Amino acid sequence: MPTKVLQIHPRNSTTQKGRIKNIPEEEARRISRAYEKKDLYETYCADVFEWLRHVEPDSFEAVVTDPPYGLVEYSEKELRKKEEGRGGVWRIPPSFDGCQRAPLPRFTILSEDEKAALRLFFSRLAHELERVLVPGAHVFIATNPLVSYLVYEPFIGAGFEKRGEVIRLVQTLRGGDRPKNAEDEFGMVSVMPRSCWEPWGLFRKPCEGRVQDNLRKWKTGGLKRISKEEPFKDVIESSVARGAERVSAPHPSLKPQHFMRQVVRASLPLGEGRILDPFMGSGSTIAAAAALRLNSVGVEMNEKYYNMAVKAIPALSAIKINGEGR
Repeated sequence: MPTKVLQIHPRNSTTQKGRIKNIPEEEARRISRAYEKKDLYETYCADVFEWLRHVEPDSFEAVVTDPPYGLVEYSEKELRKKEEGRGGVWRIPPSFDGCQRAPLPRFTILSEDEKAALRLFFSRLAHELERVLVPGAHVFIATNPLVSYLVYEPFIGAGFEKRGEVIRLVQTLRGGDRPKNAEDEFGMVSVMPRSCWEPWGLFRKPCEGRVQDNLRKWKTGGLKRISKEEPFKDVIESSVARGAERVSAPHPSLKPQHFMRQVVRASLPLGEGRILDPFMGSGSTIAAAAALRLNSVGVEMNEKYYNMAVKAIPALSAIKINGEGR
């Protein structure tokens, strides 16, 4: 009886790129604790670095992801503190209107050792992604104004071209606080400005020759325009995920479909190829791709969030967005 293997199913083309290397069943089980395949997407519950080692070069045309920063805030220790409301990286924003608010990660408490670990984490990620992406592929990676440099420098060091940033304009409750335990004494002082934007780093693996040649060969190298008259823009007005989205996917870092679909659509300039989200979370990237009838693959290490994503992706992808066009 032949040995079973775990593999990414080939893309819709005559090539065999996009497969995980054939590996024994016991090894497959070790690197992926769960797996699901649908018409437009595949999901894996696995350590993404272990998983990427089994992916062949030139397997994906784009990456759209919102990573945990060095897994600091999503470590077992920090998640336990979050659930118990005991501080750590996660903090509860102040309540001023009677509403219960979800915890937000705070990055001002990161130590120098943790910052060094973040650099190493993103350097490792960037080198792995550079190998599995085709020439001209774009990477959209969510970050934070306080730590974005720890993301951008490793990607540039791995050979990616920085192509700018996509600015998500969103009003959050991060920042703007008065001095802790001295709010009354310094009532007119904010320790930091209230954050009203979220940067998404935009990188590109260098093209083979001219952009037009790369588009013909690899279907990558540019960004899909909104229309013939209107290019994709680097500032997008957004909001936090609410309502049905939050009910379907109660993940602490859930991004709204209105925003995600714009980014996902732009990532494949000809609407061909596959998008990878190496930190799938509750599946917002995969849901956005499915809603747009684009192929994607998601990987998530946390079993709780993986199971959440499996249930949430169909619901999120079915949400209708006002004014949405293809």
